[in-house]
Amino acid sequence: MNSRILVVDDEKPIADIIKYNLEKEGYKVFVAEDGKKAIDATYEYKPELIILDIMLPVMDGFTVCKKLRENISTPIIMLTAKEEEVDKVLGLELGADDYMTKPFSVRELLARVKANIRRVNFQNSGLSGTGQLIKSGGLIIDLNKYEIRKGDKIIELTLREFELLKYLALHAEQVFSRETLLEEVWGYEYYGDVRTVDVTVRRLREKVEDDPSNAKFVLTKRGVGYYFRRV
Repeated sequence: MNSRILVVDDEKPIADIIKYNLEKEGYKVFVAEDGKKAIDATYEYKPELIILDIMLPVMDGFTVCKKLRENISTPIIMLTAKEEEVDKVLGLELGADDYMTKPFSVRELLARVKANIRRVNFQNSGLSGTGQLIKSGGLIIDLNKYEIRKGDKIIELTLREFELLKYLALHAEQVFSRETLLEEVWGYEYYGDVRTVDVTVRRLREKVEDDPSNAKFVLTKRGVGYYFRRV
């Protein structure tokens, strides 16, 4: 079955270009013109990926992202005509997996879409893990179920957050630069800001650490990058 993608943009020429190029690649594409329709379409069509513009009528992209993240972990790529750092960071803080600034390269957008869809399909295939559990200090990472537990509590992560934690945990005690993590976890040659990694790490710590300001699992090696410590 062809992967389903929801494109949310009120600028019809841009939405049409994205839709046309995605359909050429074999994806099934749905389009929503405002924030409320985006939420309704997400639950109706259950897309594997959402391309979400920030500047939308009725409900802006930030609000849409926040509301969707309350219930789903579907990868979200945010589009913005703004270049202000605060907009990019806010989108990531609210749970977006990635962002692109307009005008963007269709070729690059397709590369990012393919990378995210590949990860979703890999996860859903049931082949993503081998039944392996990674245990550390009360934290249990189930590679087969894509599930994180602390004690009896299941911790909800986005796909990107899980992939980042999984990668670091599988290479415990090894320090990785932000650039390496972008390449290995995000899955494509990345032309964006390495702050993407910083924000994702911060979100991850807020969910898995008892005290995010004094992390014991996902640590920073100042001036180098991040690593997972066995506890």
